[in-house]
Amino acid sequence: MDLKRRQPEDEASRLSRLDLEESRLWRIALLFIALLGVGVGAAVWDNLTQIAAHLAVFTIPVSAAVLVIVFVIFSARKRREIALLRAELRGVDRAIAAPPTEGQLEQMLELIRRSQKGFRDLVDSFDDVVLALSLDGTVQAGNRAATSLLKTDFQNLIFHPIGEFVVRPTGADAQRMLPRLLERRSWSGIVEVQLKDEVKPRFFDCSAQLIRKDGRDAGVSVWARDVTDQREREFRFTELFESLHEGVYFSTPNGQWLDANQALVNMLGYQSKSELQSVPVEQIYVDGSERAGWIEDLNRYSVVLDREIHLRRKDGREIICLDSARAIHNAEGRVVRFQGTLIDITQRREIESKLRDQQEFSRRLIECFPDAILVLDNELSYTFASPRIREITGFDPENVIGSDPGPIETEPARLYHDVLTGAEKIGTTEYIARHRNGKWQTLRCTASPLVGENDEIVGVVASIRDITISKQLEQQLVQAERLAAMGQMIDGFAHELNNPLTAIMGAVDLLDASDVGRSQKHLKLLKEQARRAVEIVQNLLFFSRPPVRGNTRVNLNELIQRTLMLHQYSLRLSNITVDFLPEPSLPLVEGDANQLMQVFLNLVINAEQAIRSLRERGTIRVRMGHLDSGLSVSFQDDGPGVPEEMLTRIFDPFYSTKRPGGGTGMGLSVAMGIVKEHGGRIEFQPAPGGGAVFTVQLPLRSAEAAKVAARAEPAN
Repeated sequence: MDLKRRQPEDEASRLSRLDLEESRLWRIALLFIALLGVGVGAAVWDNLTQIAAHLAVFTIPVSAAVLVIVFVIFSARKRREIALLRAELRGVDRAIAAPPTEGQLEQMLELIRRSQKGFRDLVDSFDDVVLALSLDGTVQAGNRAATSLLKTDFQNLIFHPIGEFVVRPTGADAQRMLPRLLERRSWSGIVEVQLKDEVKPRFFDCSAQLIRKDGRDAGVSVWARDVTDQREREFRFTELFESLHEGVYFSTPNGQWLDANQALVNMLGYQSKSELQSVPVEQIYVDGSERAGWIEDLNRYSVVLDREIHLRRKDGREIICLDSARAIHNAEGRVVRFQGTLIDITQRREIESKLRDQQEFSRRLIECFPDAILVLDNELSYTFASPRIREITGFDPENVIGSDPGPIETEPARLYHDVLTGAEKIGTTEYIARHRNGKWQTLRCTASPLVGENDEIVGVVASIRDITISKQLEQQLVQAERLAAMGQMIDGFAHELNNPLTAIMGAVDLLDASDVGRSQKHLKLLKEQARRAVEIVQNLLFFSRPPVRGNTRVNLNELIQRTLMLHQYSLRLSNITVDFLPEPSLPLVEGDANQLMQVFLNLVINAEQAIRSLRERGTIRVRMGHLDSGLSVSFQDDGPGVPEEMLTRIFDPFYSTKRPGGGTGMGLSVAMGIVKEHGGRIEFQPAPGGGAVFTVQLPLRSAEAAKVAARAEPAN
């Protein structure tokens, strides 16, 4: 108690001594200022006397008095402030000297508890993990985020080794890191943590700080933020970045590579990313102006999309790329980097160039093709027409596209329908059409199906050719062939006509000298021979008559008989017998009688010539028969036949196996053309005993074919 009293007394005496010392110092300071003023005045007295000549005499004393007053006021204010501070200090000293009461202690403890609770609430409010560990790894403190992460409560966390909750890093890992932490006093970085009861590891951005207590190292405070999701996103981005086929890059505005994926490295022909980064960006551009324009647009618009640029690979080869880039700005709006993608389109451009060349070739090919090319959809509307349609029909392709075959084009429309429905694979028809200028012409249309991706028929492709001139030439050729046949038969006609005419003239002479009874017999002979002469002349006129446009119904039995009668004398002269069996039950066929007679006559003449080249006499067998939807007429001879090496050429124009002067080589080709016009065909096969068999097959109308089939069913 005496000690406590003595301490305030010593404190009071010390304060008194300080007050006396302060007063003494103030007096010394004022004296010093006065002496300083006198000294300064003496030093500048000469100058003052000169100034006094120009200023009033009382200016200097007044100024000095003002300065002294200002200094005194300032000094008094500071002394008052010091006195107040000293009084407060004495109050604090007295409060310290007095012992605290029990209420004051309780109040102080409550304040401490509130402060601790506030600190606890503050730490628990953090989403990041906060831990305090001893140097041996024992948990000294932790926030709510830590207990939630470790799936425990405070009682089971505090004063427990951290190894009870964490598999990795292990205690050995912590001991290896501890010396570095003790040396540096702090550490930060990414740590991979494997928690118990979790298979997948987590990643934490950690910051560790050494805790010192009473001058020694007592533990470590750890602040950890879970960055697993961010790390996974970064990992996925890295995987995506490296797995993209497009080149991805990051570069600075001054042309330095910041980063690039492997696809870009390979695209530019470099071995590694570091090798590419050692090359300035400008160096890979073929034309530096492209780079300058690229940067200008990025600075202006911040984005460049699908810009076509030309780059040079490491090996010097030029490639064409599509560049899409974006300028990245910082907070001040300054461009800090460029990032974008590059797509190598060199091969695409080469393919496009080839496609353009092919398309141009196809366009020129279609334009130069002698036929007009037409394409129809599955609604039988024209979707394409080549320019040649203008020459053939007089209409522009634009007028044709979108339209459908009109009533004038009935035959093509029927053909298109058959091809579209699959009834015909490739069909041909000929029809008469009027040109836009009013001129009639003969057109040939050939159509085939347009097949889609799944092998389904999606339309029709047709070609139209003007065959007016060729048709006229063909008719002239047929007529020339007919005249040639007539030239061969003219000698026979003379003999054939000479016989009945001789009989007629003899009968007339006998009538003059005979009686009435014998006259009747002579008149009958005269009538028969005259009728025979008339038939010969009629057959000749029938054969030589110009063809009439259009088809009629033809009796094949009668037509073959006329043909054989025309060539009867030549056959008899060549000792050739004709074995012909008519078929009265055969229906009529539609066709041109003159043209069909030309076909049969050509086949008979060929058979006759073949027999005469081998022997002096022979036989021609003519047979007629039924087909499923038509009729057949076969001509078989017992001549030498056709050599195997000539089978593929016997129907070619101007091809003949006869000696020079023996024929023009047009007979079979003309016959083939006529039969095809009638919708039929000619087939050849060797005869069993030698010789050749030519079979002409002609179609029937649908109604007639149905009747033939109905008649054939009972027989089967």
